[in-house]
Parts: sequence; C-alpha cells; structure tokens
Amino acid sequence: MLNKSFYSFLFLMLFTHRSKHFSIFVISIILVFILSSVMFISTSLSKDIQYTLNSQPDFVVQKMKAGEVIDIDLSLIEKIEQIYGVKNVTSRVYGKYFFKPLKQSFTIVGVDFFEEQNSKNLKTLSKKLDMSKFLEKEYMIIGSGVKKLFDKFKYDKSYFFTTPLGESIEVEIYDVLDDTTSLLSNDMIILPKELAKIVLGLDEFKASDIALNVPNELERANAKVEIILKDDNLRVISKDDMKSYYLNLFNYKTGLFLVLYIVVILTFLLILYQRYSMINSSDKKEIAILKAVGWSIKDILKLKVFENFLVAFFSFSIGIILSFIYIFVAKAPFLMQIFLGFSNLDFSYELTPYIPFGSIVTLFIFYVVPFLCVILIPVWKIATVDVIKSIK
Repeated sequence: MLNKSFYSFLFLMLFTHRSKHFSIFVISIILVFILSSVMFISTSLSKDIQYTLNSQPDFVVQKMKAGEVIDIDLSLIEKIEQIYGVKNVTSRVYGKYFFKPLKQSFTIVGVDFFEEQNSKNLKTLSKKLDMSKFLEKEYMIIGSGVKKLFDKFKYDKSYFFTTPLGESIEVEIYDVLDDTTSLLSNDMIILPKELAKIVLGLDEFKASDIALNVPNELERANAKVEIILKDDNLRVISKDDMKSYYLNLFNYKTGLFLVLYIVVILTFLLILYQRYSMINSSDKKEIAILKAVGWSIKDILKLKVFENFLVAFFSFSIGIILSFIYIFVAKAPFLMQIFLGFSNLDFSYELTPYIPFGSIVTLFIFYVVPFLCVILIPVWKIATVDVIKSIK
C-alpha cells in the first residue's frame, strides 16, 4: 500500500504528532552526538598516532635505576652497533625545562642537524629551515603552545634559558611548528643537541636514550635480547609496544564512554517503551478508524514503522553531522582534553578528518532497530484489539 495517499497520510501523521516526537527527536540527537563524537575523535587520534609512530625508530634503549629512567652512556652505542642486523644507532637528548613565571614545563629536544635523517624530518616540519643560517648562532624551533606562552610574556624574538649551573643562555626563535604537528610538538622546543645538553644539564658523554632500527623483522627479537644482555639495567621499547600503549589508552577511554552510552540508551528505550505502552484514547481511536476504513494490521504497522523511522533517521543524521562539526571544525573542546590529558600549555591540534563508515552503519543499526522495536510492540498490541472495543 505504498501509494501517494499512504505518503500523504504519513506526513500528515508526522505533522499531527510533532509535539510527541519532538522530545524523542532531541534526546536521540544528543545520544547519537555524544557517541559519534567519541567514535570520531578516538578513530582520528588513533590514525594520527599510528602515522606518527610509523616514522619512529624500531627500538628505543633506556637505562633504568630503581625503577626510574636515567641518562645512558654513549659508549653503549658502539656495543649496540656490533649486533648483527642493527642499523642507524643514534643517541637522543630530551627532557623537561621548568618555566618559572607560570610554573609550567617545556619539552626540550636536542637534534643533531648534521644527521641526514634528522635534517630531512626537520625540513618537513619547518618549511623555512635553512640549515646554514640555523647553525650560524643559537637558534630554536618551537611548538605552537610554546609560542603562545612566549608571546604572553613578550618573548617575541628570543628567550633566556637558565642552566642547572645557574648560567643564562639567550636563544633566538627561528621558526614555529605548524598546528598540524601539535599532537606531539605543542610544548616542544627543538635545539641543537649540544646546546640541549647544556640547558638540561646533561653530561657530555651521556644521552637520554638510544634509538636504533632493525630493517629485517625476523632479526628484531634476537636484537632485542642481545641488547638486554649488554646490561641488565637496560629497557628496550619496540615501536609495536608504543603503538599498543597508545591504542589501548584510546580504546580504554572509548570503552568507558561506550559503557555509559549503553546504560543511557537502555534507559531511554525503557522510557520510550513505557511511554508508548500507555497509548491514550485518541491514539487508540486513530488506529481503530484506520482498521475500520480497510487498513490491515500490516498496513498500520508499516505506517508506524515509516513514521518512527523518519524520526530516528533524521535525528541520527543530525547527530552525526553535529558531531563531525564539533570534532573536526570546532576542534573538540573539552573532549580533546579528556582523550589527550589536560596539558599545561594551551593546546591547539587539527584532527585529521576520518569517517569510519563501517562503525557509523553499525551504530545506525544498533540504534534504529531497538528504537523501532520498543515502539512497534505496543502499537501491534493495540492494532490487534477489536475495532469496536478500541473506539469505546
């Protein structure tokens, strides 16, 4: 019975019952908006983290003492280089620098600009990088969060670092990293490696850790064991370990939201069922009149399915669109802090738009099907009642 009269009556019903549908429509939008926002931000951050970690070294070697990470001897580099299959062994220098005016910290990263790979990576991050000019004097490249803080305290062109020995070193700002990299670089200050050691008070013959690559995947397990055998106090972290850590972190937070969502949606469906179970006399008469003029139970149920499907479909669509705007246009205020932690610096990060169509379809099915079921069951009960009894 899907003819012009059916559709005309369908839209007439929607208009007549607009006040009844409005509250359900608004609540549905809110529920879909919350869950899809969590889904969008979790998926996008996971993709960005995986992309970032793919460019990281295969292994990072750290020195441990009493359960804490300490500086590692550079002499270990030669021993690691002797292990079969190990390539590109480099020392890394990084640490926290305390900014006294606001009692906040920056991340200092020391880079050897003469290393080919480091030079390529920095030229990708900083389009204005001229290596010869950068090395003429003490320069630094800073993250967007650091730039905002420096501007606030009028450090427009340079900043004076105070070393652990009490010395003051002026370093000029060469460039600011783009917001698209601020997931990792928001509070970062990139300095030449030797200068970073001085600022952090690191010994000349030590480093924060050692990074290395093992191109052949079959040799990685053996290389990891051999590195640990060099010193019992070494900890070896693989790229896969880092990926698993971040993915588990995002999945854990997404899972918490999912549990809360399930509780809320079940409560909502229960309230919806109770509401439609108490159909008033005018609704009963409406169904009875349809039966009296020749509508079958199947036609009545079909009408109710279409009516409530339109409510569910448009509320779902609006919820998805609003969540997309909130996450990728408005940059997910508050929710971003929940997933990334409340940073000590102002955070501005542009998420890479990624739409998991499979997850959206699954969410649509698990939302719409229960929605229609809890409405159709009481309607079916009324539709099967005798016409005369319903009118009375």
